[in-house]
Amino acid sequence: MRIIRFLKNWTLPVSMISGALAYFICRALPLDYEVKSDILAFTEFIQPVLLFFMLFVAFCKIKPTDLKPHRWHAWLLLTQCLLFAVACLVLWAYPTTKARLVIEGFMLAIICPTATACAVVTQKLGGDSAATTSYTIIINLVVAVLCPLLLPVAHPQAGLTFIPAFMVIIHKVFPLLIVPLFLAWFVRYLMPGFHRRIVNTKDLAFYMWAVSLAIAIAVTCKALAHSHESMWNVGGIAIVTLVACLFQFGFGKWIGNHYGVRMEAGQALGQKNTVFIIWLGYTFLSPITATAGGFYSIWHNVVNSYQLYKKRKALPNT
Repeated sequence: MRIIRFLKNWTLPVSMISGALAYFICRALPLDYEVKSDILAFTEFIQPVLLFFMLFVAFCKIKPTDLKPHRWHAWLLLTQCLLFAVACLVLWAYPTTKARLVIEGFMLAIICPTATACAVVTQKLGGDSAATTSYTIIINLVVAVLCPLLLPVAHPQAGLTFIPAFMVIIHKVFPLLIVPLFLAWFVRYLMPGFHRRIVNTKDLAFYMWAVSLAIAIAVTCKALAHSHESMWNVGGIAIVTLVACLFQFGFGKWIGNHYGVRMEAGQALGQKNTVFIIWLGYTFLSPITATAGGFYSIWHNVVNSYQLYKKRKALPNT
């Protein structure tokens, strides 16, 4: 019972450590190249599947009428868009700067949309998951427009224009965000019995996220282990993503204080879709920049673990 209680209380740190150990154990085993390729292909397949069903379960607990914009959403949007635009303009003005990769890592950590798991953590912390879900949808749509507009300015590439980049991002966002939402509404109104069973299954989405987190950390370890960049660039990206993480959680809570949603605003701005950061880096920037997603995954999950610890300590008999 103590072991089970420990695992429940420290799910996120256990997931992070398990993911790192899984990668290094797999790397050390004398497996054929084909076997390792199959393992990699399986992780690439299972992660979006887990994210899809995790979102579906989280959306099942939210009424469609609860999804609406709030004033504090505008402040968070302004913060992300303005900082991203400034970073893009810096790279446009100084294209040969030695700090390019570090600045690109900061850009991704700022503009990345809210994590699909944000609603799950918000529920776990006792907050309004509908408000964070509304912001998740809004920021994803904004990113789908803003990134194709500004990324060619910051990182010019042959053939990278607005329409192709927009379609690529929409193709990435739509299946993992909008489809689970519509499916949850379908189940709510047409399959009420199944819907009740999902809603009554405690912490189902949270444990799906824990498995997804372990996979994400394993992928991060792989990216770092195979990186040939200098320690200056890797260390710089680690530092700027930590700064971006702490700033966004802190600034989000500061904004939220003015609207009575301190925790929700902090989560909406600070908890990021780090899989999207990795994909965005690989697709539009450079492989080393994609490690920003891995580092940010560590930082924001450390913050979430601490917040869950504080929440648990505040409850009686825990």
